[in-house]
Amino acid sequence: MSRRSLFALLILSAGPAAASGTPPAIAAPCLACHDTDGSGVGKAFVPIIAGIPAAHIEEALFAYMDGARTCVVQPAMCEVAALLSEEDVAALAEWYGSLPRYSHGASFMEDLAAKGKAIHERLCARCHLEPDDPDAQYALGIPLHGQRSDYLRYALASYLNGNREHLLPEMEEKIGQLRDGDIDALINYYVSY
Repeated sequence: MSRRSLFALLILSAGPAAASGTPPAIAAPCLACHDTDGSGVGKAFVPIIAGIPAAHIEEALFAYMDGARTCVVQPAMCEVAALLSEEDVAALAEWYGSLPRYSHGASFMEDLAAKGKAIHERLCARCHLEPDDPDAQYALGIPLHGQRSDYLRYALASYLNGNREHLLPEMEEKIGQLRDGDIDALINYYVSY
């Protein structure tokens, strides 16, 4: 049985969302990479999705489904997303969004984090709020604070090289203002959360 067939079987056999405290059955193929705590099970290029507002998780899943995000490093992500219904997306987003934010306790360079904070405040703060900000669910951008450095580097590179579409012209303009060293500084700032 192919991997795609296995994912299809898991998804088609899934019932409605499970009771609070357990992941919905539709999450079965997601658990291999994101685990039940949304931590990404220590995989460098898998984002921490626990505690991300549900609307942002939905937006990301729909971006994978419609090709606005490509799956260069983790092809299984696009394979799974292609099989989801709108109801599945909502159930997964609600589940992972309801989890407490996972902290990986990564090390960072304080001087770069301070520089990154200034860059964030100048270019990114209007759209990318901290995950525990009460307005994070209404912000235009997904919370980046507390994310894995490898994933952040991958995501920023994907926007720069065209593997991800800019959802807003303003984002393309802001990313275009980044200079040498700014990405490392931003990453150190987000990891320091």
